Amino acid sequence: MADSTRSRLQMTALLLPLTIAACDAPGGQELELLWERVPDRSWSGPDLWANRLQDWSVVGGRLESPPGLPMRTAHVLTARLEPARGGIELVTRLGITDSDASLERPVGAGVLLGSGGPELDWRRAALIHHSPGPGGGLFAGIDTDGRLFVRDFSSENELLSRSETAVAAVDSIDLRIRITPRRGKVELKLDASPPGVGAEPVTLDAGPFEIDRLTGGLALVADAPGADDAGSVWFSRLRASGRGLERHEERALGPVLGAQHTLSRGVLTLTAQLFPVGGGTDGADPASAGTVQLEVSSEEGQWYALGHSPVIIPGYTATFRVESWPDDRDVPYRLSLLSADSDISEEEGGLPFEGRIRAEPIAEDEIVVAAFTGNHNVAMPGVDRGEFDWTQGVWFPHQDVVAAVHAHDPDLLFFSGDQVYEGASPTAADFDQPYLDYLYKWYLWVWAFRDLTAEIPAVTIPDDHDVFHGNVWGAGGRATPAGLKGAAAQDAGGYKLPAAWVNMVQRTQTSHLPRPSDPEPVEQGIGVYFTDVLYGGVSFGVIEDRKFKSPPASLLPAADVWNGWAQNSDWNAPTQGDPPGAELLGERQERYLDEWAADWSDGAWMKVLLSQTIFANVATIPTEATSGSVIPGLPIPEPGAWVDGDRQAADMDSNGWPRSGRDRALRAIRKGFTVHLAGDQHLAS
Repeated sequence: MADSTRSRLQMTALLLPLTIAACDAPGGQELELLWERVPDRSWSGPDLWANRLQDWSVVGGRLESPPGLPMRTAHVLTARLEPARGGIELVTRLGITDSDASLERPVGAGVLLGSGGPELDWRRAALIHHSPGPGGGLFAGIDTDGRLFVRDFSSENELLSRSETAVAAVDSIDLRIRITPRRGKVELKLDASPPGVGAEPVTLDAGPFEIDRLTGGLALVADAPGADDAGSVWFSRLRASGRGLERHEERALGPVLGAQHTLSRGVLTLTAQLFPVGGGTDGADPASAGTVQLEVSSEEGQWYALGHSPVIIPGYTATFRVESWPDDRDVPYRLSLLSADSDISEEEGGLPFEGRIRAEPIAEDEIVVAAFTGNHNVAMPGVDRGEFDWTQGVWFPHQDVVAAVHAHDPDLLFFSGDQVYEGASPTAADFDQPYLDYLYKWYLWVWAFRDLTAEIPAVTIPDDHDVFHGNVWGAGGRATPAGLKGAAAQDAGGYKLPAAWVNMVQRTQTSHLPRPSDPEPVEQGIGVYFTDVLYGGVSFGVIEDRKFKSPPASLLPAADVWNGWAQNSDWNAPTQGDPPGAELLGERQERYLDEWAADWSDGAWMKVLLSQTIFANVATIPTEATSGSVIPGLPIPEPGAWVDGDRQAADMDSNGWPRSGRDRALRAIRKGFTVHLAGDQHLAS
């Protein structure tokens, strides 16, 4: 555990900057966000959720979004519009850089009003950005022509109103929006003028609208469609006030977003997940990120610091290992970021992330495990038509799943992989900025499940989609051959993205596990995490299904393998599919399984193996199909129905292949009378 000489909490304007006023004013509540004292970084601050993380950054005291990106939003988490209660006034200072005048739609900047509508969960509403559709809200702002406008982001971003006159220049503008309820409806009044010059403002009146249209979330918007010379957008402040403004300071996020932990053999291992709190917008300066302080509460309710750990970049994690943990009682804990250069006192500090380490269920006759596989955040019907029903087609934040798991009160959580999907969590992979793109997707997972992981031990392991692969045959950690993409790269074996990025993914998901049983890195310096967790008398073995696995295409040339599926219909998988030298788990993990299955020390009474994929292929596909790509388009059978015309699949992405490696693994775990829990095949197994 790393130590720090600093013991005072941060949360100065330098690190948690934004909420300046949050009091009850005579006209209602107030909110003011400023960025003038915020250091350059990729995190917008605790009051905002940015879509996407890489599309917003603080630069030179301003919140900026780059050109070429339509409808990027930074949603205000800590405020909500309720115009039925009274009027609201919004004032923001913004600017639009020079842009290409030939764009089909001019660059716009402003505020999204009523996002998500009256009923949508506030976390789900915070995802609304590039796809217009029901629940989208009204976009009120100013464009590069200097004209004020109101667009309907609930209906194809339709232009509802635009001012006849224009502001002469839009490089710096004060935009004021008044929301006034009148006769059961609501009216909008916009005005804009350059700051501090006393010029006559340009105005626009819009409405009346139904009150529900302006009830909901609030977001800053940068709408810069087109090429990279479309022009960028910046904001330096946002102020909101009025009887119709509802404050929710408890919804602020960060700097510590969540935590995961395990407790094994009396050792607590806990990892805090932070937002990009330092290192500039590219994360190049780890020293600026500071350290995290872990505090625990005594049985008398007194808090005391247990230790400090540095924030690791990339990934923004801080890991603690505490030996001789008191596993016979519940222990509340809290995590706070200590600034690298703050001298603020603890009394002036900010909000820590709080959780609880449960007493280990040593004397229980039953251990309950909640197992998860695959975490799609957004179902995207209609997006290809340029619209999306935000009130219907989103699963995030999975509150139904979280509530059901809470009801079962499990002793352990097992997330078996695909915590993120490179194509739908909720946007397609950004291979130009993979570090921030992964974190954007990963933060949604942490946000959704953090109430569970804050107090229930978790085993979380990445699978293929977590490392931005459709399938991955790790081949001992090597890099995929240069110049190959897609399925061709995957079939060649290895990892498509840099080793530092793969290690970041593993660190965010697995650094809270006990130390690896055999810590030697594989090729490219990619780390390993296979280990065991002894908890409640159950010995949980944790292995890595993909990292050591051989790519089948080079070993089975006659099969004509594409994405793990044989395309040669004359090739016979049962008789020809087990070539010499094909690895599944690799020699190191096979040796580990032999030792683990025989180890019944420290009170272990049961063995459970946890991995990404079961040691079989339990799926079927239509007889004429040559791969599993047909599966998403197949009809879903009724419960209890039998599907005629299917055959057993021979998917070499499953751990039914290679057979010899699978058989060796089964022989090893059989010696421990082991139950195997896994996911990946989208079937309970």
